[in-house]
Amino acid sequence: MDIQVGDILTMKKKHPCGSCRWEVKRIGADFRLRCCGCGREVMGARSKFERNIRSVERGDTCV
Repeated sequence: MDIQVGDILTMKKKHPCGSCRWEVKRIGADFRLRCCGCGREVMGARSKFERNIRSVERGDTCV
């Protein structure tokens, strides 16, 4: 998948805060994502996150 820093990922499962949208903060072997609902940042393996992506929005930012 072609994912870039700043993209918004819509995931299959929701975060406990209720949001399913995440902003990409860092890419590489790992992803750092920031929840668009509560601002929580998580870091994890790229392969794990790529399986759970439903859609990618380019150039958007979390509000």
